[in-house]
Amino acid sequence: MLVDSHCHLDHLDLADYQNSLSEILAAARQRGVQQFLSVGVDLATSAKLIEMAQSFPDVVVSVGVHPLQRELPPLPEVAELIDLGRQQGVVAIGETGLDNYYDQDNAAWQEQSFIRHLQAAAQLKKPVIVHTRDAREQTLAILKAHVDQEMGGVIHCFTENWEMAKAAMDLNFMISFSGIITFRNAKELREVVRQVPLDRMLVETDAPWLAPVPYRGKQNEPGYVVEVAKMVAEIKGIDWQEVAEVTTANFRKCFLQVN
Repeated sequence: MLVDSHCHLDHLDLADYQNSLSEILAAARQRGVQQFLSVGVDLATSAKLIEMAQSFPDVVVSVGVHPLQRELPPLPEVAELIDLGRQQGVVAIGETGLDNYYDQDNAAWQEQSFIRHLQAAAQLKKPVIVHTRDAREQTLAILKAHVDQEMGGVIHCFTENWEMAKAAMDLNFMISFSGIITFRNAKELREVVRQVPLDRMLVETDAPWLAPVPYRGKQNEPGYVVEVAKMVAEIKGIDWQEVAEVTTANFRKCFLQVN
């Protein structure tokens, strides 16, 4: 059994699956993927995800506002996030965080949005899904100041160094790896995979983006999380079924509070 711990089911192109989300999820289940966390990127689509999840017992969702927005929306209110976060099927707040890769024109907005997500997560006693790129020190500083360390969360699609991974784990965060670890130029990131303990790790697709080898250049799908698990296993020198078993247990502990 595997879990795709981070995907965007509402962004998938379903043309090859008779325009049916059920079909693409069935294809993933055939590969052994038995649960999916579909992640919100703004408040409107987060609300739609909650509705969608009611039709699929193996789909859970998060609610939040991604740090990169085409048009800068009003800052999310903590009360709005709490209201959405209380709905059935919602297991986390996010994705939220900081992204300085493109520009920093909305840096103040990103920081305030991030803090509000953390405040909502703390009040709800739910984990938070963090997106961070080119913002290591600032991300860690905000987490140290505002996160509920009892609940923690996950640094998703991890592309940073071992020092940041360790600092995040010290704050009770899981480290989630995506198909990027299969890319030829990801040698340094694969070294981080080697160092992160398996019991602190998740695997994800971030579908429809970042398809792993051998699907690179195509749309990513939840079923391709198998390739991520297999690469983790290769790096660590273990059977990929062990990766599947442990990361599934990690997911259940982090997001479903099941030990």
